[in-house]
Amino acid sequence: MSASPADDGLWCRRFNPAPDAAHRLVCFPHAGGSASYYLPVSGALSPRVDVVAVQYPGRQDRRAEPLIDDIGALADQLYEVLRGRDDRPLTFFGHSMGALVAFEVARRFERDGAGPVRLFASGRRAPSRYRDENVHRRDDDGIIAEVKAMSGTDNRLLGDDELIRMILPALRGDYRAVETYRCPPGATVDCPVTALVGDDDPKTSLDEAEDWRHHTTGDFDLRVLPGGHFYLNNRGPDVLKILDEHFVAHTAAQGA
Repeated sequence: MSASPADDGLWCRRFNPAPDAAHRLVCFPHAGGSASYYLPVSGALSPRVDVVAVQYPGRQDRRAEPLIDDIGALADQLYEVLRGRDDRPLTFFGHSMGALVAFEVARRFERDGAGPVRLFASGRRAPSRYRDENVHRRDDDGIIAEVKAMSGTDNRLLGDDELIRMILPALRGDYRAVETYRCPPGATVDCPVTALVGDDDPKTSLDEAEDWRHHTTGDFDLRVLPGGHFYLNNRGPDVLKILDEHFVAHTAAQGA
């Protein structure tokens, strides 16, 4: 059953609505992340691109909702929300955990004969590359230490006990989703894939990012940028340039 408009409002945030845009970019957040992480992307690309930022349950204004700590179940829900909203070419961008979610949502779209025109997989090793990680089994201090090490959350926020209590359930659930995910053997998408990675990312080596090429039957491109796991915090203009190149190229191809 397709999702209702109310479901769309829960899951999809349009900070800068662009009803006349030729393209739609769907952005999937990292573990513990929220739709607001992509606010700068929305502001930079609107009105040329309709940017939709996904809001997972269990955080911010959805904090009271049950967490979904399984990548497949999360992708199922998002597919139901996003299907039928492909009235213009879709592009997916996911960072870290979001790259896996975007990949699985794209697979579900393609089963129905639709799907994105390109998947940008940022800061995440290829779906078939595993590491033995159990951050979700750590105590609260252990999870906080992991987040600080990745520099994905303002350390000032992690010093606030009330805020810690608010974000820890989402962090633990998201880490559980990522660390228990197992890619189906031979799983691919037909759309082209661009993998982006920081050259000093402790979570994703260049070799692990390169292996995304084995998960698409389309073209593959690897972009390496300076920085660690959250390289895009400091390299936003570079990422926006890469996205712009994609939208310009796709528009030109459609007009050819």
